[in-house]
Amino acid sequence: MRLEDIRMNAVVAFPAQAGIDSREWSATRLARMKRGFATRRLALDAVGCVDHSPCTPRAGDVIVARVTRIGQHPGLQQPDGRRATLFVGDEIIVAYGNRYAPDQFEALVPRDFGACALAAGGGIASRVVSTHGRMRAPTQLLPLGRLCDEDGQPLNLADFALPRISLPARLPPVFVVAGTSMNAGKTTAASHLVHGLAKAGLRVGAAKLTGTGASGDTMLMRDAGAEAVLDFTDAGLATTYLSPLESLENSSEQLLAHLAAKRVDVIVVEIADGLYQAETAALLRSTRFRRCLSGVLFASPDAMGAFAGIEWLKQHGLPVVGLAGAMTASPLAVREASAATGLPVLTSALLGDPATAQSLFDSVRLLPVSRASVVPQR
Repeated sequence: MRLEDIRMNAVVAFPAQAGIDSREWSATRLARMKRGFATRRLALDAVGCVDHSPCTPRAGDVIVARVTRIGQHPGLQQPDGRRATLFVGDEIIVAYGNRYAPDQFEALVPRDFGACALAAGGGIASRVVSTHGRMRAPTQLLPLGRLCDEDGQPLNLADFALPRISLPARLPPVFVVAGTSMNAGKTTAASHLVHGLAKAGLRVGAAKLTGTGASGDTMLMRDAGAEAVLDFTDAGLATTYLSPLESLENSSEQLLAHLAAKRVDVIVVEIADGLYQAETAALLRSTRFRRCLSGVLFASPDAMGAFAGIEWLKQHGLPVVGLAGAMTASPLAVREASAATGLPVLTSALLGDPATAQSLFDSVRLLPVSRASVVPQR
């Protein structure tokens, strides 16, 4: 049923005494709202009503909220990637989620339906529990109601995930870009590798497997020349912080399977944050996930981080193909890292060079790994 055809008695009006606008919810009203990028797969015609009763929020639940104060995030990344300016009083559509960002906020899904914050510009509603010293106070939100289906059941991003498909027996080569921390240069390295592989004449698939729902990284990979780009929001997750390992394994496999179904020649994926981040470490240690990857490109801001990261990766049996990241801006740091690890250090220019990218591809494509022993999804 189209949202325009929803019966009047299926639309909730808020009581004036709650301090909430008493106008009835309508398709027109919802369509006018700014929507966070994390909710981009939400189909508005699946909304049957808006429920404002007390609840315990879940990660991925989609809500309407009113902006009550502008703070660190003065804009909202919309489904098309455009950042819409926020104003006090705006009604916006966002999703609950946990956030891990040492350079910004740590935030958790609230325990109740009370006031919360816009913890990320991609449209993540949450309760901020710690803040980097350079950050302003977060933009504040007042939840107005949960979007529900025709039966009154809350809509969750998981309801709009890509259909589940099986991994092929053999995947194309999969390069994983990991790093020491947030802002180590992972996305820059991944996008330049995508660009180099594409210039070498290869069909490239790209994905961000973990992190916080936002448009910037996936758009950069698409601009770099990827034929198909996905991220964890396509697997039904608003963020991946505090997600169980099985959920991360399932979502990662689904993204790889869907990229492989596009008949790409090679896949480049990024894992957010650093090796000390619990979900990053768990995924890289996962036997199920390791069987899907062909090589790891490790990003670091300095030689010491590069050495420590490479030791960790080797300890866990991961095939490292080179170093990259913010340190490549310094020739001295490059020499130090190369001497300490014995690995090639690949600048953005080298990664974007089709000859270098082709050489990396050739180094792993002759050793495809069978997926027959991968644990099946439940």
